[in-house]
Amino acid sequence: MGWRISVVFLLFFIVGCGAVKKRTTYGKKRKITVVAADTSSTPTIENRDAVTNTAPAPTLEKADKIINTALSYSGVKYKYGGTSMKGMDCSGLLYVSFAKHQVKIPRTSHQLADKGKRIRVAEVAKGDLLFFKTKARGKRINHVGLVVSVGDNDIKFIHATTSRGVIVSSLREGFWNYAFVKATRIL
Repeated sequence: MGWRISVVFLLFFIVGCGAVKKRTTYGKKRKITVVAADTSSTPTIENRDAVTNTAPAPTLEKADKIINTALSYSGVKYKYGGTSMKGMDCSGLLYVSFAKHQVKIPRTSHQLADKGKRIRVAEVAKGDLLFFKTKARGKRINHVGLVVSVGDNDIKFIHATTSRGVIVSSLREGFWNYAFVKATRIL
């Protein structure tokens, strides 16, 4: 009887471990579905900030150029400290994209979080930055994204994730909505 239980347990273990295959998308060509969008519509996302500071909308021409540069890295794999097509991290993506258009910003997300004017989510426009705390016990901001479009009660942003590389995500996605800390305007 004891050996039967061992055999059954062993079969479950072998089948359970062998049946799961991690899905990756690095080898696939990514299709960009977000382009620099019109900001004439006012965003209606629920205001999560109690801050009343308002900042003028970013210069759309410069914001569009920076966004298009960032979008050109779509699909690049994640690499901590990376700033090239071989690999990119979240702040590296923004650092390179802004630098190409003569806008100097700090290299790390927590340093970048101290720059610019804090704005409410309802005031977010293309070119603004979104900051996140993605670690459960983390005490400081460790992730940043660049807003690429605002509309239809949604904010889309480009960023580099450890699991999927440089992608466009929505602030409505559960994880990003939960991890969101603040938005700032630096343009």
